[in-house]
Amino acid sequence: MEHITLYRKYRPKGFEEVAGETEIITTIKNSLKENRISHAYLFAGPRGVGKTTTARLIAKGLNCMENGVTDNPCNKCQNCLDIDKGNFIDLNEIDAASNRGIDEIRALKDKINYQPVKGRKKVYIIDEVHMLTKEAFNALLKTLEEPPSHVVFILATTEPDKILDTIISRCQRYDFTFFSLIEMSKRLLEIAELENITIDKESLKLIYEKSGGSMRDGISTFEKVISYYFGEEITYEKTEKALGVIPKHKLNEFEEIIYKNDLKDGIEFLDSLWEVGMDVEDFLRDFSYYLKGKLLVNSLFSLEHGISIIEKIFEVINKFKYEEDKRLLGYLILYKIMNFKAEHSQPLIIKQIEKKEDKIEEVSINISIDEIKKKWKEIKQKASKKKIALKVFLFDAEISRLVKDKLYVVFPRDLGYHKEMMEKKEINEILENTINESFGVSLKIVYELNGQADNDNKSFEDNKLVNKVRDFFDGEII
Repeated sequence: MEHITLYRKYRPKGFEEVAGETEIITTIKNSLKENRISHAYLFAGPRGVGKTTTARLIAKGLNCMENGVTDNPCNKCQNCLDIDKGNFIDLNEIDAASNRGIDEIRALKDKINYQPVKGRKKVYIIDEVHMLTKEAFNALLKTLEEPPSHVVFILATTEPDKILDTIISRCQRYDFTFFSLIEMSKRLLEIAELENITIDKESLKLIYEKSGGSMRDGISTFEKVISYYFGEEITYEKTEKALGVIPKHKLNEFEEIIYKNDLKDGIEFLDSLWEVGMDVEDFLRDFSYYLKGKLLVNSLFSLEHGISIIEKIFEVINKFKYEEDKRLLGYLILYKIMNFKAEHSQPLIIKQIEKKEDKIEEVSINISIDEIKKKWKEIKQKASKKKIALKVFLFDAEISRLVKDKLYVVFPRDLGYHKEMMEKKEINEILENTINESFGVSLKIVYELNGQADNDNKSFEDNKLVNKVRDFFDGEII
């Protein structure tokens, strides 16, 4: 007997079985009830979230022999059964990734004029439609402008931004999204019950994280776990082992190393992972998800610090995604993570001279960037009261970082004019005075556009470890 994967075995056979996307499913069901189906649809969204499944259900609803055009196909008539098996002659599924040229679309145009053989409507599902060539898109556009009344097109894509606006405008568009943990857990528990499998909530959460919110990937991952422990109760520890997940105690250990800001221990830790054959890049990705889960609960780091760590991990991984030496990649990530404290977390100590009754005192004032950020909105309001134009110039301005006695204020890249205006002496003094009066300090403000490099990165560039990494990758400091 042929083995059927769980994803195929439990593919929804009716709209009531579809998990998530309640609004989309309700709208489509109402259209079928009233027999007011559009001639063309565009289903956009990430992989494995139900685009093709929903398209097939529309084909069922249009061609059910028992219930007519319906939002509740019978799943018993020959048309419904053939659609389930992928044998329905009036349902044509085209993979645009391998049939992307104009010849294929011309052939499609010739076929659509023929009447349906067994159903009421011919349904064409074009998957990954963004892969079509420009010429093929233009040919498809003409088809969508005046399609025969017996044809329904359903275009599916993971990259809607690559589709011509003229195509999109002729379709009824629906945007599918990733499933939530609750939605996926509910579906996996339903399948587990039908398969007579016991699995704990922690395992379901881990499977969800590994799937990235894709139901197809989630069910496939679930099947991998239960195959590994066939006939056994599934616990978190078993799921962890089956999926090759990094043990939590290793993630805890790495978190503590970063918290201590110990670069030497960090490098030795990454080396130890490499020596036992553990993929350093996979470990750092898993650490990002682990840290994300702790940030609002009991993390060692502040929210800002934790997000910065996650950002820097993916920033370097994406920049050097083709680099084979993942251990050296880990060194660079480690250095960028460790560098956070120097720029953000440590309070700035400013020595300020105050004159009191002809006596000179040296006063130490502690201030951190977090304190300034908390009052940033209030500071902008105070400065705007002194000069109304600042309300406009500072509307999109944000605090970037604090380096020694310099506070960096960043503007979106397209607001260079606002930056230039704030750099004018008389306007800059208003903001500087407002900040200094608010905190009793003496800071200088530096204005920059988003992504603009500054000279304060010199210490980073001068570091020997970073230079070695840069030379190895033949890259540049980011």
